[in-house]
Amino acid sequence: MISHDTRLLAAVVNRVFHLDPGRATIDVHNTGWDTYLAQRAADERRRTRERANAERKAAALHAQADRMKARSATAVTARSMSRRADRMLAALEPARRTEKTARIRLPEPAPCGRMPLGAISLTKSYGGRPVLDGVDLAVDRGSRLVVLGLNGAGKTTLLRVLAGEVTPDAGRVVRGHGLRLGYFAQEHDTLDPAGTVRGHLAAAAPHLTEGELRGVLGAFLFSGDDADKPVGVLSGGEKTRLALAGLVHSGANVLLLDEPTNNLDPASRGEVLAAVGAYPGAVVMVTHDEGAVDALRPDRVLLLPDADEDLWSAEYRELVALS
Repeated sequence: MISHDTRLLAAVVNRVFHLDPGRATIDVHNTGWDTYLAQRAADERRRTRERANAERKAAALHAQADRMKARSATAVTARSMSRRADRMLAALEPARRTEKTARIRLPEPAPCGRMPLGAISLTKSYGGRPVLDGVDLAVDRGSRLVVLGLNGAGKTTLLRVLAGEVTPDAGRVVRGHGLRLGYFAQEHDTLDPAGTVRGHLAAAAPHLTEGELRGVLGAFLFSGDDADKPVGVLSGGEKTRLALAGLVHSGANVLLLDEPTNNLDPASRGEVLAAVGAYPGAVVMVTHDEGAVDALRPDRVLLLPDADEDLWSAEYRELVALS
């Protein structure tokens, strides 16, 4: 099994294969997930101590050899000491590089009116089946709303309508003064599979220089030739990072986030949650991730398909994983 869901891993696995990208090897841990994490951290601390001790001893041997090599009587001993120091260092495991993590931050929101986004009596049907039925919504400046509902209740459709990607059958979206929308689509259908990584970011942030584009891409782990990759060949996690990179310089003051933590490795997920928690603009989020809701700290909840809106309370948290 390959999964970024650490709760699932903790509940299921009893053996972990860790692919170390720096050493291009697999370390096998015959333990469960939580024990593996503790064991791996302990191994890293042990290797750090061993390397520091060996480097200290080798430096002392080299220093002593340098003092002795000038005298013919001790030159042979000096060479022997130098070789011993070199063997000591060669026997060490290569230093492990810290695994890279995307440095994710969300945009500084542009100024806007008191209610930058709203909706009045939104209705949408597919094949004669109503998905949205009379949804009213008011997104105030800096407000934080989580949308909950079972699969098929219309959560993604609501965000697509609010983003202007889908036209409602009835009702209307109200765009307030100074609105700048940032939309993160769950299925990444805002990304052009025929375009390149760099091309997507250049279109999303046309004011950036070439150097600035490269800097943003590097922060989201697209370095070197990765910038010229076609979007269509990217993994789910790479597409998530690219879509988030497109929001960084958008100036969006309302973010519509549809499952923003899907496909992310645990470290990058943590970066996204921290960015969501620190973002001062308004957020409308659809998620099954309880940690994402905790980071969002919503003030309101919208329950679909009934379109009931309520103040957020801890009682709604247990519905998140079910929605």
